[in-house]
Amino acid sequence: MTAPRPRARLLTSTIAAVQEYGVHAAGLTELLKRSNASRNSLYQHFPEGKGQLVETAARIVARVVHSHIAAVADKLEGTPSVSQWLDELFAFWLDPLESSEYRLGSFMMAAALDEADPALQAAAGQAFEEWTTRLAAGLAAAGIEPGAARSTAGVLLSVVEGAIVQSRALESSRPFADAHDQLRILLEHHLARR
Repeated sequence: MTAPRPRARLLTSTIAAVQEYGVHAAGLTELLKRSNASRNSLYQHFPEGKGQLVETAARIVARVVHSHIAAVADKLEGTPSVSQWLDELFAFWLDPLESSEYRLGSFMMAAALDEADPALQAAAGQAFEEWTTRLAAGLAAAGIEPGAARSTAGVLLSVVEGAIVQSRALESSRPFADAHDQLRILLEHHLARR
């Protein structure tokens, strides 16, 4: 089996480091050490340096999360229960959080908070917009009125991001359990009106 190439190692390490430490605290030395890559490799693949590396990682994370949201959003219409649907949606974020002992946070939240890099913030904003739009399409397909679907999708994703932060601070999955209970009530309310 072939070992991952330096570019892939740099991206994988950057995603994990930003999830754990945030953009600024994930320094270049740490990223190179984690990825077992040289500065030469970094600048060969990312000539503009760390900023370009993190922006590329943000686009990858955006696509991965979008794929998860798309797959789960399409299942709402035929789901046997909203509770099971929320379990599947949340597992994407909750499983890595729990398995890392609450060290891995939200890459996109860290990117959104990086005011020193407007391009990275814009990439985060675009990711949140695309995720919301895709989730709203699934909610609307399940029978929720389109305007309500859009706002509900936004609330749902905001709650997930907030639950990640609280879970890290509390070292507990309780914020996800609380979010699950309240979002189930909200979704069941909207779905009952169809």
